[in-house]
Amino acid sequence: MRLENNLNNLNRDQFVSLFRVIFEKTLWIAEKLFELKPFKDKNDLIYKMIQIYDSSSNNEVLNILRAHPKLAVDKNLTEHSSKEQSKANLKNCTKEQFDEFINLNNEYEKKFGFPFIIAVKGKDKLEILNNFRQRINNDVEFEFEESKRQVKKIALFRLNELFTK
Repeated sequence: MRLENNLNNLNRDQFVSLFRVIFEKTLWIAEKLFELKPFKDKNDLIYKMIQIYDSSSNNEVLNILRAHPKLAVDKNLTEHSSKEQSKANLKNCTKEQFDEFINLNNEYEKKFGFPFIIAVKGKDKLEILNNFRQRINNDVEFEFEESKRQVKKIALFRLNELFTK
């Protein structure tokens, strides 16, 4: 049976287990979403999940941003992050690229207080590196908003992937 047809039949544990990965290591969004059942369809669920995220406080968003791994260098990745980074070829960096990712990650996190976040789907490591080089020059307020947008993109990619399995 397709997930879309089964959404409202999942118990709390099944539901939270399935949707906790949409926002990196963020259980509470899936728990809040469960409370909004029943869903008319997958679009209703997606809309409600994004509404929860969009209505989050800046501190809640900051915690979500901080839950994201450092690109190309973190070894302790969720299954989704690992797959996404592999497809972007981030696991096959040259020594120079890897060193640059290390330096950029450290500088970025020192400046902004959270890791660099970009929806890597459809991008390669050079495009990601170029984005990193540009975005590190942004001010904190702009980068916080851009990172929020990137997290939402990642969540939508993950939701669409979940519903097409």
